[in-house]
Amino acid sequence: MLAAVLVAYHIGLIFWGLVPNLVSRPLHMALILPWIFVFAARRRMQLISGVVFACFGMAASGWIAWNHSMLGDQYGFLEGSFQTAVAVTLLVCVLEAARRAIGWPLPIVAMLALLYALFGKHIPGEFGHSGMPLQSFLGTMTIAEGGIWGSLTAVSVGVVAIFVIFGAVLNAGEAGQGFMNVASAVAGRLKGGAAKVSVISSALFGSISGSASANVASTGAITLPAMTKLGYPKRLAGAVEAVASSGGQIMPPLMGAGAFVMVELTGVPYTGIMAAAALPALLYFLAVWVGINAYASHTELKGIDAKDQPGLTAVVITSAFFLVPFAVLLWGMFVLKVTPQYAACLAIGGGGLLLFVDRRLRVDPAAVWVRIENALLTAARQVSLIGSIILCASIIIGVLSVTGLGVKITSLILSGAGGMLWPALLLTALACLVLGMEVPTTAAYVICVSVAGPALIQLGLEPLQAHLFVFWYALLSTITPPICGAVFISAGMVQENWLRVALTAMALGVGLYVIPLGMIANPDLIRLVEAPGAALIAFARVALGLGLISYGLIAARAWLSTCALCAAGLVVIFVPI
Repeated sequence: MLAAVLVAYHIGLIFWGLVPNLVSRPLHMALILPWIFVFAARRRMQLISGVVFACFGMAASGWIAWNHSMLGDQYGFLEGSFQTAVAVTLLVCVLEAARRAIGWPLPIVAMLALLYALFGKHIPGEFGHSGMPLQSFLGTMTIAEGGIWGSLTAVSVGVVAIFVIFGAVLNAGEAGQGFMNVASAVAGRLKGGAAKVSVISSALFGSISGSASANVASTGAITLPAMTKLGYPKRLAGAVEAVASSGGQIMPPLMGAGAFVMVELTGVPYTGIMAAAALPALLYFLAVWVGINAYASHTELKGIDAKDQPGLTAVVITSAFFLVPFAVLLWGMFVLKVTPQYAACLAIGGGGLLLFVDRRLRVDPAAVWVRIENALLTAARQVSLIGSIILCASIIIGVLSVTGLGVKITSLILSGAGGMLWPALLLTALACLVLGMEVPTTAAYVICVSVAGPALIQLGLEPLQAHLFVFWYALLSTITPPICGAVFISAGMVQENWLRVALTAMALGVGLYVIPLGMIANPDLIRLVEAPGAALIAFARVALGLGLISYGLIAARAWLSTCALCAAGLVVIFVPI
């Protein structure tokens, strides 16, 4: 029932017209708190404390929504001890919700930001600030739109939640099996077919799941046994799944939550971001494909037997379970010209109708109810997880804004890079890797782009270029040691040493390290709409260079030939014609 209320609320916001921000955003928080504090509890004490946190947090959020008109007249200044208690309650609940959802790192960064805002006036030099009254600071963070109710939360409420619900509806039906069948039909019989099926299915599934770890756990449950059964080395099987699953987050049309946050931060329409991200995403999977062929040059990688391939009828029927909702989504955006979130609501309706039949086109009431229940519960859990992350990240963004710390860090990056673009890019990439080790991709992207994005733009990058660069490098930690979540899961599923899997994944996923730099050296790569000819030329250049690098790292058996092929690839990508 609560899941149905949460889903109905977020879909309803699209159709109810203008709802005050201090109503829609606090109610969003109130609806997600039970899923973090109560339903995710694993121990009795965790449940008891979770109920307390959920009750106080929901009461405080509800009070903000109920009194939004009065609070709007206070211009972010708290009046009285009761309002101060409400503000503190909200901040504590947001921090604790993020801790329970994803662990300590992001809440620690947020707490350090709050401490800086409160005590930074005592720091001498340029990194201090002039300070502000406690009532004003807490009010800005909790009863105005400069903190936890800021623009990032608006994205979580109005866009991310809708597309997460869309993905949950697709996954609850037969869309996942449709992805697998299409991938098997396209690539199953090729050399290294089982690995290529993993690449295609993970790209399709990952584009709607938005989580590398969830992608590995779902598609990997099918593709990993298939690869190991055919005799693929376990380290290669685990690496293929980890790399392919990580790429799902950069694959249009959905790209996880980060794409919609990027819309808010850059002002670029969703369709523009989708078009800009298309060719780089194809390059990533092309490099993985070339890497699999390179492994096949010295390792026997069999295709899938014809008897294990799905028939044409099964492919056509199951593919409809994802093609129909996607067609409705694109029809809404490009034909009806409605907003992406409105189009997603129409697609949710189409996907919801398909939950009433299975892959054999039969209607089983009990199975229908299970699919609907799974769709609602998955949507509520994922909306709550992403919402808790974004609310916590909003604290950091709010502090950067009110204290001016973001501008100071930007100037530090500029001075550390000596005013040169490429050193600044490398510093940013390192920051993304370090931060991404401990926080999800979206949060790492938001924090890094908030402090490094202005510096990169000041050094000459277009805003979308800078944001895509940071977004890609926020993914580094999914396959790069020491903390590589996708690798840990896939290595565990194939029972292989995780470090061996990680090293293979880094070679196979070399595109993740090179393509963002290629986007900077070849800016036409993200201008598919504005200059399609130049974009395709840039695509061909980077594809050739990536192919040489990938083949050199994997297929070349001597270090001299490896160095020569990698050097040739770098020259093709980075040296102007």
